[in-house]
Amino acid sequence: MTSFPIHTIESAPLQSRPSLEALRGAFGFIPNIAGAMATSPVLIEGLVGLFGKVHGGSFSEEQVQVVLLTNAVTNECPWAVAFHSFLAVKEGVDEADVHAIRERRNPLDTRNAALSALARTLIEKRGHLGDHDVSTFLQAGFDKHHLLETVAIVAASTITNYTGNVTHPPLEEAFQASRWSAPSA
Repeated sequence: MTSFPIHTIESAPLQSRPSLEALRGAFGFIPNIAGAMATSPVLIEGLVGLFGKVHGGSFSEEQVQVVLLTNAVTNECPWAVAFHSFLAVKEGVDEADVHAIRERRNPLDTRNAALSALARTLIEKRGHLGDHDVSTFLQAGFDKHHLLETVAIVAASTITNYTGNVTHPPLEEAFQASRWSAPSA
C-alpha cells in the first residue's frame, strides 16, 4: 500500500497552509484526512471552499452530519464514518439514528430519514434520481433548493471519502470509540 504523508501546517506545501489554518480554526485541530489532502493544494483548497458553503447553507449542522455520515457509510470510508459518527452525536443526532445510519438503515427521525435516503440514493444511482426519489424527499417537508443543496454536500463529502479510501489516514484517538469497518463483500 502506498503511504501518504499527514502534513502539518509547517510541512504542507505553501499553497495548502491557509486551508489547514482554516480547518484548525474550525475544529481546533487539523484532522488527519486534511493533513493527507494537503499534499495537493488543489484538493484541500477545493474541499475547504466547498465545505464552507455547505456548513453555511440552509441545513442545520445536525442535518449536514446526517448526510455526511450517510455518505461516508455508502462510500465505505472508515475514517469518515468514525469522524462523522462522533460529530453527528455532538451536533444532536440521536445515537440510535447514528447507529442506524452506520448499519445502512434510515434514522427514525422522519426528516433525517429523508435526508439520509436521498444522500444514499444520489451516490448509489450516481445522481440519476427518479420521480419517486424526488417526491419522497419533497413530501418530507423539504424544497427543491434543499435537494440541490444535498448534491453539494454529497460532492464535498465525496472528496473526503475518496481521499480517505486512497490515503488511509490513521484514525485520531478522539474518534477510536466510533471506529467502523465496511461489511465484508
